[in-house]
Amino acid sequence: MLLTPRQEEIVALAKTSGRVSVEDLAVRFSVTPQTIRKDLNDLCDARALTRVHGGAIFPSGNENVEYEARRAIAASEKQEIGRAAAALIPDNSSLFINIGTTTEAVGDALIERRGLMVITNNINVANRLRVFPQMEVVIAGGVVRGSDGGIVGEAAVDFIRQFKVDFAVIGVSAIDEDGALLDFDFREVKVAQAIIANARHVILVSDSTKFERTAPVRIGHLSQVHTFITNHCPLERIRTICADNDVRLIETRE
Repeated sequence: MLLTPRQEEIVALAKTSGRVSVEDLAVRFSVTPQTIRKDLNDLCDARALTRVHGGAIFPSGNENVEYEARRAIAASEKQEIGRAAAALIPDNSSLFINIGTTTEAVGDALIERRGLMVITNNINVANRLRVFPQMEVVIAGGVVRGSDGGIVGEAAVDFIRQFKVDFAVIGVSAIDEDGALLDFDFREVKVAQAIIANARHVILVSDSTKFERTAPVRIGHLSQVHTFITNHCPLERIRTICADNDVRLIETRE
């Protein structure tokens, strides 16, 4: 398929941000929503994009979108999720926080807590919380991933295994309809698995766009977490998995 200049720009925008909407594209290109819908349908037919409600996503099966772009996706929803997760974590607790823009929102919401011991492989979380004297921040050693400040590798896994904490706050890149929790970097996945195995209560935080994405590496399954916080869960099968496995589902969208 030979793409028009507008379609080429739409694909570039989707690759950068992960998702494009009909409404935003219509405004950007000063055309009707119907014109954009036809562009998106053509691009999806050519497998350049994947159609979702209200727009399309870049089908990044092997590569995650860039860090700053991920921060911008569902930013307000992530803040709400962060506040809901922080509300579950009392003062004087110990917790893991792993890599991800949604887990960083949880870290931001924890700054009023007292007596927390925060163990993380996320440089961004450590840097934000280190200035608060009421926090003890412990950072994992290992390979620092330049794209997002995540610390990965076997050294980080070994470090995490030294602890047994009250809570773990984990994020994922995608959630499959069968409940599989997915990510892109197998090194990051190993750290996430160690975090899950060494926490008494696992809190999964994820905005609803993660139901529209896919990733190649399996972290685990939704049934392994205790609480799942999202802005909205559109899949009835996911609700059933939560109910069948005593996973508390919290939706922040009213």
